[in-house]
Amino acid sequence: MIVTRTPLRIPLGGGGTDLPSYYTQFGGFLISAAVDKYIYITINRRFENSIRISYSKTEIVDSPEEIQHPLVREALKLLQIDSNLEITSIADVPANTGLGSSSAFTVGLLNALHTYKKEKVSAQELAEEACQIEIERLKEPIGKQDQYLAAFGGIVCLEIDRLGSVKVEQLNLPENTLDQLESNSLLFYTGIKRSAGEILFAQNKSNAANQNGSLEAMHQIKEIGYQIKESFQQGDIDQFGQLLDRHWQTKKNLSDKISDSQIDRWYDLAKSEGALGGKLMGAGGGGFFMFYCNNGKNTLRQSLQQAGLKEMRFRIDWEGSKVLFNL
Repeated sequence: MIVTRTPLRIPLGGGGTDLPSYYTQFGGFLISAAVDKYIYITINRRFENSIRISYSKTEIVDSPEEIQHPLVREALKLLQIDSNLEITSIADVPANTGLGSSSAFTVGLLNALHTYKKEKVSAQELAEEACQIEIERLKEPIGKQDQYLAAFGGIVCLEIDRLGSVKVEQLNLPENTLDQLESNSLLFYTGIKRSAGEILFAQNKSNAANQNGSLEAMHQIKEIGYQIKESFQQGDIDQFGQLLDRHWQTKKNLSDKISDSQIDRWYDLAKSEGALGGKLMGAGGGGFFMFYCNNGKNTLRQSLQQAGLKEMRFRIDWEGSKVLFNL
């Protein structure tokens, strides 16, 4: 039996510049953090000559081609595993909430399958294989952020060149800077699940045609990503909160599906209760809000909870995808 644990992530700045429609023209840059909310994958050799997969439903099939779950199907085909296997997944957080769970699932599954085959692979290889499955094979309209954060963990800067090659820089920040970032950054679940694919498909289309000034907004978002990195390195975490506000105001202009009147009311409430800034995680439209608040956090918590949001406490994950058990 093999068990892997793979972190979810919170995008901090530059999100969307990892989409092919942008980085193939201009190169991408983003900064993101893995968090201690996880996808767990268990695989075990099965006595019967079949494949059993348990997630929100159960499949029992004779070959990978019959599998309905696209990520499992393509992972088994990529690694040329075709029978006698049981795969189970458990998640700390629901899917479609903007924390990168699909890519974390893919990375964790690949890590488990390579371990099953007694193959050692690097975090970079895991991330690229996950990108191959999601972007190249399944044609998902997503970028490369989620796969790399799931594989590497930590606070990571990703520099993506026009050919799609990714350079990973792990930020090693002083303990007091990290403490300030973790204690002042608050995550709240809106209760709204949404499909990132629909928003990202529209964003890719806008980038390709430069509709409604999409590319100019993306240039601004990339620059904000660089500024957030600089604010971390200088220990000015309050500036990060202010940059989050700019990031959100710019991001909202990319699509009318990113925010709505209810989301705007929650954001305005958070600002009125002391948040310097914030934004929805992932593509937008729902899922989790992150706010940065350096004073009056308990008042902010109380107001947002009364407004229907649910807080999720978190810390940074520094390990990335990890094999917890191998017997």
